[in-house]
Amino acid sequence: MVPVTEVSEREARQVAEEARESTWRKPSFGKELFLGRFRLDLIHPWPPGKAEARGRGAEFLDRLRTFCEREVDAARIEREARLPDRVVSGLAELGALGMKIDPEYGGLGLSQVDYNKALMLTGSVHPAIATLLSAHQSIGVPQPLALFGTDDQKRRFLPRCARNAISAFLLTEPDVGSDPARVRTSATPTDDGTAYLLDGVKLWTTNGVVADLLVVMARVPAAEGRRGGITAFVVEADTPGITVEARNAFMGLRGIENGVTRFDRVRVPAENRIGAEGEGLKIALTTLNTGRLSLPAICAGSAKWCTKIAREWSRARVQWGRPIGEHEAVGGRIASIAATAFALEAMVELSSVLADQGHHDIRIEAALAKLYGSEMAWRVADDLVQIRGGRGFETAESLAARGERGVPAEQMLRDLRINRTFEGSTEIMHLLIAREAVDAHLAAAGQLVDPDSSLADKVGAAGRAGRFYARWLPGLVGGRDRIPGTYAEFGPLAGHLRFVERASRRLARQTFYGMARWQAGLEHRQRFLGRIVDIGAELFAMSACCLRADTIATGDPERAADARDLADTFCHQARLRVQELFRLLWTNTDAVDRRAARGTLEGRYAWLEEGILDPSIPGPWIAEQATGPSTVPDVRRRVW
Repeated sequence: MVPVTEVSEREARQVAEEARESTWRKPSFGKELFLGRFRLDLIHPWPPGKAEARGRGAEFLDRLRTFCEREVDAARIEREARLPDRVVSGLAELGALGMKIDPEYGGLGLSQVDYNKALMLTGSVHPAIATLLSAHQSIGVPQPLALFGTDDQKRRFLPRCARNAISAFLLTEPDVGSDPARVRTSATPTDDGTAYLLDGVKLWTTNGVVADLLVVMARVPAAEGRRGGITAFVVEADTPGITVEARNAFMGLRGIENGVTRFDRVRVPAENRIGAEGEGLKIALTTLNTGRLSLPAICAGSAKWCTKIAREWSRARVQWGRPIGEHEAVGGRIASIAATAFALEAMVELSSVLADQGHHDIRIEAALAKLYGSEMAWRVADDLVQIRGGRGFETAESLAARGERGVPAEQMLRDLRINRTFEGSTEIMHLLIAREAVDAHLAAAGQLVDPDSSLADKVGAAGRAGRFYARWLPGLVGGRDRIPGTYAEFGPLAGHLRFVERASRRLARQTFYGMARWQAGLEHRQRFLGRIVDIGAELFAMSACCLRADTIATGDPERAADARDLADTFCHQARLRVQELFRLLWTNTDAVDRRAARGTLEGRYAWLEEGILDPSIPGPWIAEQATGPSTVPDVRRRVW
């Protein structure tokens, strides 16, 4: 019998290859960027949206803004750590649960651009609201059904989701995080083939405590004539055998309904299976292609709020005879906050426009927006807390209790921290994007090895084919026959785009050098790959900034100069980061850090831990056995 881990790794590779193959022929600005080809023509000029969709989206956003201003008490959400029922019901009445659902099924049918604007708006009031809406629509029942559901499934479930049925996505388990191929929750077919019996435990089920419908990933056992594998199901949350065992609490996002859900012989009709058996990972990965854009949208909204608070406080607070914003040390942080907010919004808007068009493979763009948005928004919030000083560390409730404005700066920092882990941690996103970038190089080289082989095997074979690489590399990164663009139409920003073009070619060369140097060992040089990806993220952000500034100048001439100033500021800051990342590719402490990490893991430095006490409780409360009936009271919360 083949070990489960071996099957899982092979299955994960196969699924990833299938997902890439399905979109590989579509153009991708991000993929070309890593290949050293700066294809500005893929994103410029900024494609316009449909007038009807723009009007529908603007009208809804106005109603949503009014509702949030009048009905949402953010301080109460933070204090009680839950969304009031009237807020959830009010959102449902507005149609906010059906923003992404086609009007044919009772939804609003908003564009990705307007959907993300709604998440920015609601997230700025309290991120728990945006999390509820995003988990329901970006990864919950509506998105996978829209992509893979049958007509019957869409008719049965989508109208409910658009109206008032909250959905959740259940993949993570106590022993399964970023490696979904190791899912242990089982889905055993009944003898008559009309249903499946689900057994297992799902952890960190966002919306799971209040959900009416669940998307559950479970493993169907392979058998003769049955492929088996990880499979997706739509499950009614009130089905007998489902128990919500806990409502989890976190350092931030205190209003989210996140829990632990146990399945004990839960009967799911076969007609509720999404796609074929074994297609669960493919469905999950494809859903996340656009689903990931919701998180950077929330991050962009947070950065915009931080800009507002930093501006107001730095003008009002006077020290040494001047507003603190006029002191260079503080002014530098303000410039970084404002420029980064502009860049994050530009990345989200550009990726969303490409998603709406449907003609582009946006896997890399969406992943870069998620990675970059979560990291940079955290820096922005940290800068705001520093600017606010002691008041940045003090809670909004404490500030208000002593008569000051209750600015939740410390809450923003807590809330944003999870984004560096949600929907793929920073480390996993680095590896995911690096895999796409390296595979793009291999595809451009002529698919040197078996497409079903692992990344290590591919790179190893490619690295050994040095003479072959020598033939295709010059053309790949712009040889003598390639004339660099002038980008004169971008005016003062043209120089930044020329930098992006040059840096893109340099990035492709450095990636090739790494492939040739380490060959099969490249997959273990994760910090090198991370820097490669970070360079690509900065170049994508710079491109989006320049493009957005140009678009604003065309549509709103009064803001043209201001937009160009922000784009110019961000690009100057980004260029310094890019230059430093290039330097760190080959001049770094990776080798000594690996040695120190090994020494720490082996316990050689355990004497460092003497003289302290560990207050943590021993071990998680979740039982090792993942199946069987629950002995814990059901804490499921009824909203309606």
